[in-house]
Amino acid sequence: MWLDATYLKVRDGGRIVSVAAIIAVAVTTEGRREIVGLGIGPSEAEPFWSGFLKGLVKRGLKGVKLVISDAHDGLRHAITRVLGATWQRCRVHWIRNALAHVPKGQHTMVAAAIRQAFLQPDADAAQQTWRHVADQLRARWPKLAALMDDSEHDVLAYLAFPAQHRAKLHSTNPLERLNKEVKRRADVVGIFPNEASIIRLIGAVLLEQNDKWLLQCRYMQIEEMAELSQPLIDADPAKLPPLAA
Repeated sequence: MWLDATYLKVRDGGRIVSVAAIIAVAVTTEGRREIVGLGIGPSEAEPFWSGFLKGLVKRGLKGVKLVISDAHDGLRHAITRVLGATWQRCRVHWIRNALAHVPKGQHTMVAAAIRQAFLQPDADAAQQTWRHVADQLRARWPKLAALMDDSEHDVLAYLAFPAQHRAKLHSTNPLERLNKEVKRRADVVGIFPNEASIIRLIGAVLLEQNDKWLLQCRYMQIEEMAELSQPLIDADPAKLPPLAA
């Protein structure tokens, strides 16, 4: 399941505040993408994340193996407590954060060094390369090396999954086109009068996209999904309606 946030402005008690519109997209055991949830709230707050995920579970979501998202305070704990799933920190966003610790002129060299870990054939080789690169960079950029030490497991979590899935599991990029369309529609409005108006507008965009996905080819081949989801298929898992209530 992928989670991503789009930040929008809304009027609240005479003030204009920023809120996060959280979109949840999952791949079913049949290998098809479905939009399974939409929530509005403060993205940094753990109670919001827990409530959002509990709402999905209440509606029938189960068997989530991996959640891919950017790093939000409280989200990781909510994923573990509510879903019992592994968390994958978006690799693209992580690299941007990592390069903030390096002078701009060194970005290309440092990024290339870090990406060596992503080119390895398995998790063990990737972890060894990751630690080697961190040690090489430690003397010049200790904050970057410390970040690599702290986030190794989160950034490389996708490597525990079958190789044919990995290109789609290491970042929130599969949501990029959808988020751009949501943002384009929201920019026309500018400032929303209330949260209900956000739900109406974005909900319409998501329903339209969900219908398109149902008519397209599978996002992941059903034979590939069987490696991860055979126990779930046997259990005949419930399917969620397109959007959270």
